[in-house]
Amino acid sequence: MVAGSIMKKNHFLFLVFSLFFCWGSFAQNKKISVVTTIFPLYDWTRQIAGEQAESNIELTLLLNNGVDLHSFQPTVRDIAKISDCDVFIYVGGESDKWVSDALKTARNKNLKSLNLMEVMGERAKTEEVKEGMEVSKEEDEDDDELDEHIWLSLKNADFLSHAICEVLCSADSKNAEVYKKNYELYSAKLKALDFEYDNVVSSSQKKTLLVCDRFPFRYLVDDYALDYFAAFAGCSAETEASFKTVIFLADKADSLNLQNVLVIETSDKKIARTVNQSSKNKKRGILVLDSMQGVKSSELKKGVTYLSIMEKNLKVLEEALR
Repeated sequence: MVAGSIMKKNHFLFLVFSLFFCWGSFAQNKKISVVTTIFPLYDWTRQIAGEQAESNIELTLLLNNGVDLHSFQPTVRDIAKISDCDVFIYVGGESDKWVSDALKTARNKNLKSLNLMEVMGERAKTEEVKEGMEVSKEEDEDDDELDEHIWLSLKNADFLSHAICEVLCSADSKNAEVYKKNYELYSAKLKALDFEYDNVVSSSQKKTLLVCDRFPFRYLVDDYALDYFAAFAGCSAETEASFKTVIFLADKADSLNLQNVLVIETSDKKIARTVNQSSKNKKRGILVLDSMQGVKSSELKKGVTYLSIMEKNLKVLEEALR
């Protein structure tokens, strides 16, 4: 009886220690949950995380079905993902006003959030209304709104990736050196492509872009001292251009002797075609600059990256400036 009792006791203690060991192992192996809103932020994080993105980090892209940042409305499931994550990275512009309420109700009280517009500080630019743009009454009144398309600058990408590196190091200190090393490697690639952009622009005859669409590329053109004209501002909700705007753009395309006009990736090219038909050069090309505002999960599976899109944009830019 005594021997049986001792054996049962030892068996019980074995189970307790086994459970304790398993729980400890689970706690140690628990992945760091990182949620990002849009694709560029997701890819910057993925590059800095490196191999840790598979073994130690659970990385989620919130806007993964082609929804534009400006029209995104989070679902209950989206809010739940943010509520339980360890790190939440978002742009922080006018389109992200919903984030403050989501963070207030977060279940994870140790959640680290990174507002990239706050990181930008004085680097952030206000929305610009250029001559000839179609402007709604609301947009005309709101002249202090910051331009949130901060990712469309390789210089910003480097600066903001460093901030992402720091928040990952803070959330996962045991892998901090890995993240720092990965950032340095990624930073070198961003700087190299930035140098290529500089070379292309400096060797181009033309220095002006004409975009028959919204214009989210303010940071990009400012990086390389380019001028531009566009149908709408970057965050505009307008979709129809007036006769006055069309004629203005057509005349500009002619006077600048532009061989191509531009649109963003979501455009139906209707305005661009109308501008061309209203100008002297009716065979002018229509090129697409990718603003990365609606990258889909299916594109991720094909291996698309922030750098691959910016490399493609460089070729488009080179063609547009001929």
